[in-house]
Amino acid sequence: MPFFRWRSGGSNGHKPARPHEGNGDGRLIELNGVEKVYETGALRFRALKGVDLTMGRGEFVGLIGKSGSGKTTLVNMVTGIDRPTAGEVFVDGTPVHTLSENQMAIWRGRALGVVFQFFQLLPTLTVAENVMLPMDFCNVYAPRERYARAVDILTSVDMADQADKLPAALSGGQQQRVAIARALANDPPIIIADEPTGNLDSRTAEQVFELFEDLVAAGKTILMVTHDSDLVQRVHRALLVADGEIVDEIRNTIPRIEG
Repeated sequence: MPFFRWRSGGSNGHKPARPHEGNGDGRLIELNGVEKVYETGALRFRALKGVDLTMGRGEFVGLIGKSGSGKTTLVNMVTGIDRPTAGEVFVDGTPVHTLSENQMAIWRGRALGVVFQFFQLLPTLTVAENVMLPMDFCNVYAPRERYARAVDILTSVDMADQADKLPAALSGGQQQRVAIARALANDPPIIIADEPTGNLDSRTAEQVFELFEDLVAAGKTILMVTHDSDLVQRVHRALLVADGEIVDEIRNTIPRIEG
């Protein structure tokens, strides 16, 4: 079964993302006083300066700001790709900042789906094999079930007919759809996307963003870095990052989808 419903109206209008409703105290992602300092010889650079961030379940949040402002560093704190110099990071109750490297890898594979600007598909593996990688790594689903599950997820992003091709045979937009399918492989509650449309033309970027809107409507939580001012108007909240701090927040009014 697909993870989300496709729009019945094609390109006629946008289906708005479902507003988040929260659960319990509403905190799915929480950063408390997070700092990140990079030191190279005598040089010391504060990439993050006491950042506080809270995201609720089912929320779609965009991070905006100039290059070098700290957006990607902030995202790397959430994913555990990098560790804070000071402060705490909690994701769905897990104290990410305390995990060992081995614990981090397993936790990340189960809790998060990560989508990058340049796709990062393994070129020697087929589309289906790329989607199966997270299942293999985290040992989820029986081995005999993984290919069928990969095809099922690829169906959700309209890529099932490309399952046995290599990534080089696909367009950029198609590769990003496969990358999204791979991020969904272990059915994580959270999708982290770092400039997912930055390497795509405007039409393809719109199609990929619509996939994210559908995922949010189906209950996923998404944190997305973007430079696209039009897309920023279609998330629940946009956070402006400057000089390692969240300096402003823009809240958009997104109507509820019934049914």
